Amino acid sequence: MSIQNYKRKHGFEHFEPKAVLFDMDGVLVNSMPLHAVAWNRSMASFGITMTAEDAYMTEGARGIDTIRHFVKQQQNKDITLEEAQRMYDEKARIFATFPRPRLMYGARTLLRTLKQQGLQIAIVTGSGQRPLINRLLHDFREFIDEQHLVTAYDVSRGKPHPDPYLLGMEKCGTKPWETIVVENAPLGVQAGVASRAFTIAVNTGPLPDEKLLERGADLLVPSLTALNAHFIIHNS
Repeated sequence: MSIQNYKRKHGFEHFEPKAVLFDMDGVLVNSMPLHAVAWNRSMASFGITMTAEDAYMTEGARGIDTIRHFVKQQQNKDITLEEAQRMYDEKARIFATFPRPRLMYGARTLLRTLKQQGLQIAIVTGSGQRPLINRLLHDFREFIDEQHLVTAYDVSRGKPHPDPYLLGMEKCGTKPWETIVVENAPLGVQAGVASRAFTIAVNTGPLPDEKLLERGADLLVPSLTALNAHFIIHNS
């Protein structure tokens, strides 16, 4: 039923998936609890309050965009991209002191299912933390390569704008009706929907389902394991 609604919403005659574009944090890597702490501590050093809920609600956006937003909101001033980058570097430094985050449960199994079904796999992340990205490329090297990667540095407008996912489609050579986006964050879901890809929300965090559904998710599942079962059932 969700596929029919999706086609109707965008006026598409067909839905023929050829690629799946994954967000990284909170989808393939269980890193969001650590990111929330790093955001809180780093921003506090600059006089900015950023709660765990703030971290989850702004997840997916480019870090420098998130910082500029909160500085403007709380200190009523505009800072340059260079100033925001310096603040983001402090957040990344703090994150790097934490234990290595685990891969999300069920991630490998899901990617293996997708690969067996002949689908391309790509990562579209708002992260600019290269060590975390490199680790993902290593751990999932049988599924993902550098050519199927979009990071914060590849676009001038990050999520919730559709640009990151449109670039992901360009790298995969697919159209919206041939693309599935898998997200866990409100801004990421909004970006996927804006790109007109079929957007699946995986609610792996503390936000209520409504926060993801109200951004237009075409399908919502509670875990990657549930999503894997969904792919197996609909392709058996």
